[in-house]
Amino acid sequence: MATFDDVRTLIGDVLQLGERTAQIVPDTVLLGGIPEFDSMAVVSLIAAIEDTFGVTVDDDEISADIFETAGTLHAFVTRIAD
Repeated sequence: MATFDDVRTLIGDVLQLGERTAQIVPDTVLLGGIPEFDSMAVVSLIAAIEDTFGVTVDDDEISADIFETAGTLHAFVTRIAD
């Protein structure tokens, strides 16, 4: 099961946030809220999710809603990884 801490760490690693990773909570806005979170970060994060959790994310599963907040991303990862 993917915990929120797992997803937070993944976000921090992919975006290279360093100590700022600890400030990410479920309500943290990703798209538009973290300057490093751009379209390339989305692609990198999807690849990291696939590698870390051993899943395949189909293109039709991806929407902006998934990347709205850290909590919505965690919910998505939990859904596809369990």
